Amino acid sequence: MDLTEQLFALLRAQGADLMGAGDMTGVAGCAYPVGVAVAVALPEHVVADLRTAPTKEYYELYHALNEKLNAIVLAGEAFLQERGWHAYAQTTDRVRYGEEKRTPLPHKTVATRAGLGWIGKNCLLVTERFGPAIRLSSLLTDAPLACGESVDRSRCGACHACVDACPARALTGALWQVGMDREELVHADLCYETQLALMERATGIRADLCGRCFAVCPYARRARAPER
Repeated sequence: MDLTEQLFALLRAQGADLMGAGDMTGVAGCAYPVGVAVAVALPEHVVADLRTAPTKEYYELYHALNEKLNAIVLAGEAFLQERGWHAYAQTTDRVRYGEEKRTPLPHKTVATRAGLGWIGKNCLLVTERFGPAIRLSSLLTDAPLACGESVDRSRCGACHACVDACPARALTGALWQVGMDREELVHADLCYETQLALMERATGIRADLCGRCFAVCPYARRARAPER
């Protein structure tokens, strides 16, 4: 196997459900030429429950999958570094949030460059296989990996399922394309405050988690995500 195949085999063995490499040339906030996006899918029953209200199971799984993703991308980082390449895993303890809860290089940006999916009307990455019912991470490298074809436009079409279901009415319904600002898709502050209220009301936990906008996505509804 070549380097890309070896890396992807390792990531898959570590538990990744989706992965891809993308050309990061010219992407703001990225000092590396290649990004590797990694996703793990949410179990089908968890997604189904979120169509009604946030759950404690989702809260616990959210953090568990983040830890799993950290382990996956750190394994990828070590694999590449052992072979003489620079690599940097964007783990939860390394990613810093600036003003307006923005990160310098979102995992979603790496994922669209790697061809894993597009940004939906819910402002989340939508994949063909699992829809937006995934957790994402990424790592950056100068290794000469085979890159996928970048996805630069939304494939949501006329669908408004997430827009109509949003309890905050925070989604604008705009179709994404590369270069759009987040606020053209979602009123982030309204989304954040509503998530806090819904999660606390449903579970007693004050956290910015809701999930309804991805749980109702037609791509998520027809997916058969793995049970965990």
